[in-house]
Amino acid sequence: METKEIVLDTLKSSTKPLRAGEIAEIAGIDKKDVEKAIKTLKDSGAINSPIRCCYAAV
Repeated sequence: METKEIVLDTLKSSTKPLRAGEIAEIAGIDKKDVEKAIKTLKDSGAINSPIRCCYAAV
């Protein structure tokens, strides 16, 4: 599974918006990889940022 798929699945299963560090901790992957995936997912419109520095699946 690609990092962006893992990040998206983690956000979908969360009941609240998460920070990059929280996503990395839950998913067990490196925070730098999470940040790269977040940028890609945000640009494609799959996630948004309802609170500054927090992300949620659309």
